Amino acid sequence: MTPPCWLFDLDGVVWLGDEPIAGSAAAITRLVASGRRVAYFTNNSSPRRHDQLAKLRRAGHEVDHDDVLSSAEAAALLCEPGERALVLGGPGIAESLGARGVEVLDASDARPGDVADVVVVGIDFSLDAARLAAAVRAVRAGARLVGTNDDATFPTPDGPLAGGGAILAAVAYASGTSPVVAGKPHPASIELARERLGTVDVVVGDRASTDGALARGLGARFALVLSGVTAAGHGPLDPEPDVEARDVGELVDQLLDGRLDVEGPAARDGGPASGATDR
Repeated sequence: MTPPCWLFDLDGVVWLGDEPIAGSAAAITRLVASGRRVAYFTNNSSPRRHDQLAKLRRAGHEVDHDDVLSSAEAAALLCEPGERALVLGGPGIAESLGARGVEVLDASDARPGDVADVVVVGIDFSLDAARLAAAVRAVRAGARLVGTNDDATFPTPDGPLAGGGAILAAVAYASGTSPVVAGKPHPASIELARERLGTVDVVVGDRASTDGALARGLGARFALVLSGVTAAGHGPLDPEPDVEARDVGELVDQLLDGRLDVEGPAARDGGPASGATDR
């Protein structure tokens, strides 16, 4: 029998910036010990895979190479081998594009007259006016515009930063072009999750518009945790979570104590979960 698969977001769920969220690693370890499969899907396209794996392991998570998915990988699915991509974002995008057989030109190295088939935009911690101008110039010259994600903000211990979606919006507005977005919850991310993981039973995240919508796209339950961008006392969400908890520790405690039923065949029909906490 295939074990239930739980798919966790990272930023705002497992950690905030470089600070692990207290109890998350121990809770996920208990979840794995109970017979569940655990994987991770982040809309943060900046880190390389080995950096993400190393960070998870430092935080106490046992994780396999193929169980970490990212919006950078989803964006690579929207590019064809042999194409040339100008990247406005972090090294994780270049890594995923290279693995796809795409030629990569970093925005800092682009010059007027350089030709690109596609511009791929993600969160860019080295963003400056010259990098932004290179991306806009390439799109105005005819390159397709792909966003790794359209998240407005990126959670940190000191509060939200402008997210990849905010940078993508600037390029789209300046170039007069509508982007195709790859990351959660868009079709490329659903394709990536299904290809890598098969059936997903529960998606755990801190943002309804990405994690919750991905859950619905996968036919899975959505478990909202309030340790990231969504705060306690929030108003209506779309989609509404099937269950809500303060953090991953509380969520797993409720599950393993028998106070929460969020798995099983009903997890793929869109019906409400029993045992959900009051909001």
